Amino acid sequence: MPDSGVTAASAVVFDRVSKRFGGVEAVKDVSLDVRRGEMFGLIGPDGAGKTTMIRLMCGLLRADAGRIRVLGCDPMGDRWAVARKVGYFSQRFSLYGDLSVDENIAFFAEIHGLSRYEARRNRLLDMMQLTEFRGRVAERLSGGMKQKLALACTLVHEPSAIFLDEPTTGVDPVSRREFWKLLSEFLAQGITILMATPYLDEAERCSRVALLDRGELLALDTPDRLRRELPGVVVEVIAEPREAAVAALRAAAGAADVQAFGERIHARLVSDAGPALARVSAALARPGLSTASVRIVPASLEDVFINRVAPDRPAGRTDQVQS
Repeated sequence: MPDSGVTAASAVVFDRVSKRFGGVEAVKDVSLDVRRGEMFGLIGPDGAGKTTMIRLMCGLLRADAGRIRVLGCDPMGDRWAVARKVGYFSQRFSLYGDLSVDENIAFFAEIHGLSRYEARRNRLLDMMQLTEFRGRVAERLSGGMKQKLALACTLVHEPSAIFLDEPTTGVDPVSRREFWKLLSEFLAQGITILMATPYLDEAERCSRVALLDRGELLALDTPDRLRRELPGVVVEVIAEPREAAVAALRAAAGAADVQAFGERIHARLVSDAGPALARVSAALARPGLSTASVRIVPASLEDVFINRVAPDRPAGRTDQVQS
């Protein structure tokens, strides 16, 4: 039955939730809420606890401690009620390769007990630009088309909320852009969207994000507020050889974080903009270093994540969260 203690504005509530697998605590005393009608991001590298949290929301796992409510329901006690209200797009969403596009959507509609779904299927096919491929078997679709078909299967029963577990991993940039356009349309219809992703550029699209690492909630806020609260000044550097430039910047006075993102190096210094630029330029004025660019840039979610994680993270782990 719906829980009267959950506010009407809450789509998902985690209240001090923990989940352990043997000796590994996958979710550690996490509390958060997802508001109805918002796009909410679970952000973190592999092993952060994102998938476990979504499976707990869907009633596929039982929490060891804490309380969970999804659209007012207990996902374990009211599993079928949650299944009717929620669409779940898993990392391993399995289309049936020998069934056509139409047949795959029909199969998932009938799983949810729908007898009249043809009009809904036609609307979804139009939105996904799959109408002309409706007779094609799923195994002959491109990667991006398979993702869109999987999304149509997730939405055919008209859920109030959809939970997406890294839906764009391995998808080409054009298909990722088309996928995000579709999500924006569903968000405009009032559907609550919760997405787990390791891509920080995708996190920027969310109204709020939860930064996770090794089962712990590090921060929860809007991307803008998280960036504004990061102390210091971020200086972006392009210099060669990169490894030597990173070492030089880490030795600079006032350097709090120095991380490489591809050809870019972000050095965060706890000082004003003028002194920060002077210190970076002085650090790079070494024989053998060639500097192409030094400039102040706004803090990114990459910088925020690294600042939150860096004190306890072993070297080399931060690059598992992708830009």
